[in-house]
Amino acid sequence: MSGALPKALEIQRGPLQAEPSDRVVMTYDARLLRRKRLTTAGGMSFLADLSEAVSLGDGDAFVLEDGSLIAVEAAAEGLLSVTGDHLPRLAWHIGNRHTPCQIETDRLLIQRDHVLARMLAGLGAMVAEVEEPFTPEGGAYGHGRTMGHDHGHSHDHGHAHSHDHDHGHDHGHAHAHAHSHSHTHVHHHGGHSHGEEEE
Repeated sequence: MSGALPKALEIQRGPLQAEPSDRVVMTYDARLLRRKRLTTAGGMSFLADLSEAVSLGDGDAFVLEDGSLIAVEAAAEGLLSVTGDHLPRLAWHIGNRHTPCQIETDRLLIQRDHVLARMLAGLGAMVAEVEEPFTPEGGAYGHGRTMGHDHGHSHDHGHAHSHDHDHGHDHGHAHAHAHSHSHTHVHHHGGHSHGEEEE
């Protein structure tokens, strides 16, 4: 039968209420999609045609037009297992680089990244390569994919006006500190940061 591919126009979040008819095994990166042809473990092809880009988690499902469910299963992929005495500190450094991280009680899992591996080893972590499914924090609910730092963009609007008189000297600096203390700096130090004798 060579008709059009079955379509999945929506997803259903796990845990599923009905038994799926098949499953599709996907890596973490592949689980962020809007429109894509996929093939199930049983060999059936279908077209995911969603209204917006969605991040799928292990245990979610595509809903086909006939109502049947295709379960999503996280595929084993190349990861780094990070262990050490100060996991919260290590997790902070990973999060500071906007890197997806699967947090467990005695270890952290991240995608393989040689630069990050060296940095973590330098902080005293034990880093080992593993092949496992990757289900990081925030990965299953759409906009949770390490996109939180994008919200900083909205903070810049309020500060642009107060820095106009600085002739751009502090512009890069202001962005780096916008979240923590630019409010106090703007009013207190104004133009003193470059050592100009204004008094």
